[in-house]
Amino acid sequence: MSAANGPILPQEILLAEPRGFCAGVDRAIEIVERALQKFGSPIYVRHEIVHNTYVVNDLKTKGAIFIEDLNDVPPGATLVFSAHGVSRAVQDEAAARGFRIFDATCPLVTKVHVEVAKLHKEGFEFIMIGHKGHPEVEGTMGQLDSGIHLVEDVADVARVQPAQTTRLALVTQTTLSMDDAAAIAAAVKARFPQVREPKQQDICYATQNRQDAVKLMSPQVDVVIVVGSPTSSNSNRLREVARKLGTESYMVDNAEELQAEWFNGRQRVGLTAGASAPEILVRQVIDRIKALGAVSVRKMDGIQETIKFPLPKGLKADGGGDASS
Repeated sequence: MSAANGPILPQEILLAEPRGFCAGVDRAIEIVERALQKFGSPIYVRHEIVHNTYVVNDLKTKGAIFIEDLNDVPPGATLVFSAHGVSRAVQDEAAARGFRIFDATCPLVTKVHVEVAKLHKEGFEFIMIGHKGHPEVEGTMGQLDSGIHLVEDVADVARVQPAQTTRLALVTQTTLSMDDAAAIAAAVKARFPQVREPKQQDICYATQNRQDAVKLMSPQVDVVIVVGSPTSSNSNRLREVARKLGTESYMVDNAEELQAEWFNGRQRVGLTAGASAPEILVRQVIDRIKALGAVSVRKMDGIQETIKFPLPKGLKADGGGDASS
């Protein structure tokens, strides 16, 4: 297969396992869909329910209206909080306005909120590792009026100035790069040796599993394609993980964004999807890469995720049961 015989085209697609939807995303989407079924449209959702263009547009066609400001929600409406969580101020305002509220915050994010509230009562201040402006970070930091300090990188750790250091706790955004978070956490511990770490790391199981799968896949392929929207933190981290391992990687919102030149001379293509990207988009990307020359698809061995989170009261399956088993 020399250059004289034409360009080298992709031959095989290697599918990461696991990839795509996690339990928190599944639950959040189901909450909106069940609310629409039970109460009719429109259902208002504060912020994108999950960071995926396809999912948001699909729910819009079913009657969901996505808003950022509670002033855009009419009295008596049904309101859903996104999977990323919201601040205490947003919760209080929504309750005061009398909306019918369903909280689609991922339970793993809620776990961080609960820990922050508990330790705050014990007099702790917090250092949070995360990305400024991300809705999950705003929601977690918004659990308190003060005493929670954001660090985005190791350099920030040297600048942070808590009021006291004897009761200091560390929390993280759940969708970070594990390696980056570990390096920042190490810097925090070096500066504040007494800092209290989470009993279990805050980075969620799905984020960790998808990053581990990309680490396993990257050395075996010539290019990595990540299916995910630009606003998706965990999808962006998957692309970064591949690049740090020396494998060229690209992130696409859909198959139309694939560029043929990415595959020139690349025989084996690695494919994964962020935790908010539906499998239908992965299938469309596979079809497009096949059209460019790939003849086989092979799924890697990987962790089988069986976690399922219960739905809120009022949206459970008929008969009072719960789809979460």
